[in-house]
Amino acid sequence: MWRPSERVRHGPPPELYPTADEARAAWLFQPLVLASGLRLPDRTWVPAMVPWRASEEGLVTPAVLGWYARFAEGQPGALVVEATGIRDVPSGPLLRAGHERFVEGLGRLADTVRARSGGRTRVLVQLLDFLRIRRRPEPSRYFQEFLEVTKQHRRNLADAYGDARWEDATEGEVRAFLGNTDRRTVEYVLTPRELEALDQGARERVTDTQLPWIRELPLRLPGLFAEAARRVERAGFDGVELHYAHAYTMSSFLSALNTREDGYGGEREARARLPREVYRAVRAAVGRGFTVGCRFLCDDVVEGGTTVEDACFFGVELAREGMDFLSLSTGGRFEDASQPRVGEAAYPYTGRSGFECMPTAVGDARGPYGRNVAKQARVRRAVRAAGFETPVVVAGGIGTYAQAEALLRRGEGDLVGAARQTLADPDWWRKVREGRGREVRRCGYTNYCEALDQRHRPVTCQLWDRQDLGDGAPTVDDGRRRLVAPGWVPGVPSRAGR
Repeated sequence: MWRPSERVRHGPPPELYPTADEARAAWLFQPLVLASGLRLPDRTWVPAMVPWRASEEGLVTPAVLGWYARFAEGQPGALVVEATGIRDVPSGPLLRAGHERFVEGLGRLADTVRARSGGRTRVLVQLLDFLRIRRRPEPSRYFQEFLEVTKQHRRNLADAYGDARWEDATEGEVRAFLGNTDRRTVEYVLTPRELEALDQGARERVTDTQLPWIRELPLRLPGLFAEAARRVERAGFDGVELHYAHAYTMSSFLSALNTREDGYGGEREARARLPREVYRAVRAAVGRGFTVGCRFLCDDVVEGGTTVEDACFFGVELAREGMDFLSLSTGGRFEDASQPRVGEAAYPYTGRSGFECMPTAVGDARGPYGRNVAKQARVRRAVRAAGFETPVVVAGGIGTYAQAEALLRRGEGDLVGAARQTLADPDWWRKVREGRGREVRRCGYTNYCEALDQRHRPVTCQLWDRQDLGDGAPTVDDGRRRLVAPGWVPGVPSRAGR
């Protein structure tokens, strides 16, 4: 896991809690109507978080319902359901919308959020496509099973040892030799992508156009997203958020690292082409009153990747297309991910780009609080300067009312996303709105939750697990961790995270 060289520990920023009367007048708690006609009761927004509670087949489970029901009790203005796959392919315990059989469970999820929020919270689903990534293999297995031995490998061996006999070596001889030789020789013989497959696990890229299924992504993805959005609409949700961020397919099309030469890569205009086409297909597939927005990066934070200047361009173009909202994030890329353990897949939040996406309380002097808001505000200014009023969701280390209210008043965003603070205390928005801010359980930004996500284990909060586990809440790990946050009794301050 990448960490800055500085090791500054940042305490929680001071909080100035409003009274109930002050909260009613606050910008944070004013309604907002999207272009789709969807009325949000206030500017509070829970971004998508993957809790690893779906079934292995991608179905909604009781644990999924419990997770979202608990967030709904906090009555946020909008709640975005976790990244949900648009294909009907194995993806572990992640939700899917790639087949009709998923509609019933998704419908129960939408109904649960509405019921538990008293009808106050608007609920959307984040739709995702991802490319194949393999686990890091045992080196012996890689050379025996996965490496495709070519003439070039034989030539490289012949050149490395000045021995022409290698050019006629059998496949078995090449495999056996590479599996037992020194690292320097391996690096000389293999291509950079083959070394990556050995050291990190093989990973497909949108630029692998020699592969038919990668070359055909622009033909297939608009329809797949549109069909998934139609199912989400039929399940009763208020809208979808198209996942154009982080390490996944659509973000990779937007990235400056996308060098495709088929009209979908290279210059900014070409890189934005598929995201536009996906949006148009989704918009045409659903009703006018169904909300369609997207999440994308204000900065890739990897060498040669997309910068905030690119993001300003994309923000304007996506607003021009008619997106109902733009939600902004940062980093979280595969390109700088740390080497995984043998048998595990690379995780896109372990490099510097991952730190910038989810900075912790221990880091450089800048600290984690609102770390990327300035970049996100630049995107919003560009959208406004181009004449569009598309609401912009800003997020990243926003965990206090004072932060949220100030950035809204400064015009840095229109909606405030808070994932980790909402995980720590699903009721925090409601507590602040009702003048009970002193009862908020505050996130410590230790990334305990993110470490669980990295291992694909059910995500919980360290602060929950410090509380009494004997209240009947469902648990995991032999009862050591609870699957839902403790309930809130008005008037009783939290016992953890103060």
